[in-house]
Amino acid sequence: MCNPPQSNQPGYNRLILTAPVGRSGTGAPNPEKDLFAQLGPDTVMMMGDNPVLPKMPDKPTLLDFFKYRFVNEEITRTHLLTSAKRAMEDGQPDKVVIACLLHDFANGGLIRSDHGYWGAQMMRPYVDEEIAWAIEKHQALRYFADEQAGYDYPESYNRFFGPDYVPPEYIRQEAEAARNHRWYMTGRLVTKYDIYFFDQNEVIDPEIFTDIIGRNFKQPEEGLGFDGSPSAHMWRTFIWPNNFL
Repeated sequence: MCNPPQSNQPGYNRLILTAPVGRSGTGAPNPEKDLFAQLGPDTVMMMGDNPVLPKMPDKPTLLDFFKYRFVNEEITRTHLLTSAKRAMEDGQPDKVVIACLLHDFANGGLIRSDHGYWGAQMMRPYVDEEIAWAIEKHQALRYFADEQAGYDYPESYNRFFGPDYVPPEYIRQEAEAARNHRWYMTGRLVTKYDIYFFDQNEVIDPEIFTDIIGRNFKQPEEGLGFDGSPSAHMWRTFIWPNNFL
């Protein structure tokens, strides 16, 4: 599958419409009518490369997304790299390390709500099913302590959600089912290394994971987003997050 032709729409003022998921529940008005009123010979809606963002390679790799698309999500980028590095330094298997590296990928690039499920769907065509399973199930397991596995309920969650927060029933059911699954410990270890507060001064080069990615991530020849996989559209959304349609 070929990359679609791209244009920087030279000479135009380009307008960005905030995605509905980013406005819902905030009280912010829908700016669509106001933006449409601004359209004219020199003003169009944003499509293709936004010059504010670094331009992605024509055939982007996984590491390219860390380099060029987490630029405005430094917390997520550092979080993922820190989690994976600590798992690697502890001698964890490749599957655990790369699951840690990818577990919040959708969180920083697409959407925060149910990000474990989004992330698993995004990665499933490219990783072993155990890795995708661990990414998905960390969504639920992180709310429930397992002292034997060295995982306590994060104190940060008391700050984020309040000490009286109770996860919804679907999360409770998912966590219970995961506890009885043969890959439980892989998912649990993702939560163990899911570091919520860390040394922001540590600079981690994502290239240290090149070999692990090479062994465990099926990089498509056409580039992520252009290989026709069931989740290719998710990678394209990450590449062009401001497209109007």
